[in-house]
Amino acid sequence: MEKILEIKDLKVHFNTFAGTVQAVRGVSLDLYKGETLAIVGESGSGKSVTSKALMGLIPKPPGEIAGGEILFEGKDLAKLTEKEMQNVRGADISMIFQDPMTSLNPTMTIGKQIMEGIIKHRKLGKTEAHKLALELLKLVGIPNPDVRIKQYPHQFSGGMRQRVVIAIALACNPKILIADEPTTALDVTIQAQILDLMKNLQKQVDTSIIFITHDLGVVANVADRVAVMYGGKIVEIGTVDDIFYNPQHPYTWGLISSMPDLDTNEDELYAIPGSPPDLLNPPIGDAFAPRNPFAMKIDLEQEPPMFKVSETHYAATWLLHPDAPKVEPPEAVKKRMKKSPNKKEEN
Repeated sequence: MEKILEIKDLKVHFNTFAGTVQAVRGVSLDLYKGETLAIVGESGSGKSVTSKALMGLIPKPPGEIAGGEILFEGKDLAKLTEKEMQNVRGADISMIFQDPMTSLNPTMTIGKQIMEGIIKHRKLGKTEAHKLALELLKLVGIPNPDVRIKQYPHQFSGGMRQRVVIAIALACNPKILIADEPTTALDVTIQAQILDLMKNLQKQVDTSIIFITHDLGVVANVADRVAVMYGGKIVEIGTVDDIFYNPQHPYTWGLISSMPDLDTNEDELYAIPGSPPDLLNPPIGDAFAPRNPFAMKIDLEQEPPMFKVSETHYAATWLLHPDAPKVEPPEAVKKRMKKSPNKKEEN
């Protein structure tokens, strides 16, 4: 597959009165043409900061890209000026934010907001831009687009506003679409509709998607590959089947165990104990060690490298070292592993 984006050892810091917060601590990721890559993890794991770094939206100060490269079409986005990024943002890389109400301008009609990017980046006149805006509203499933295009954000429901935000993001045929928890503020029925919409749109417009969420269950039917983030780092990455049916990192085990299913009752719902690490003073070894029931002495002393599980699957845990003791994953994970469509063997 053709690589469209390459992130190498990305570091993002925020300078605060309390000290320097190391929000992203050496993230390396590849994105391929036409794929959906999901980045999952708890709040504070560095998912949204990573996506904002790709868009050049890290506020300076207090934030800064402290190291690494973001390679897109031969350019390092981390080194571009704000003016140069304005030509990339919206045209080549677009973003769908969490809350559509704060993403939309309440004083402008929906039509004007969609047309804005089309006129700037695609250099079309108002008539052509208006026509394209109508087509985009139809594409994302807004009924009566001729009427709706003249209306304001407050006249739309939450789900419809999110569809409008998706239309704005798609207006310039971006090569990469970043969706930062686009369904968090929506109820489960509308959430399912938006996820289906994004899957269908990807086939129609042939764009690559980075889908960011704290909910591992959301990505099961959306993503091709999944990167699990914790403490500002990628701790496991693989295909959807790798992560759901053959997870290797104890943090991924915890996320899967905390996913309710039809057999779960309220007394059994699991929660990962403890709290995410303080990134003002990142831990020396494995950041997940204080919350990991399988932690060994080495986890507190040395950071684990990325161990290769298969050609598509890597995990940063000392449990994959040849000298590590064999550990049985939790019951919820073992149950899921037995349901693997590929019947993978446990490593």
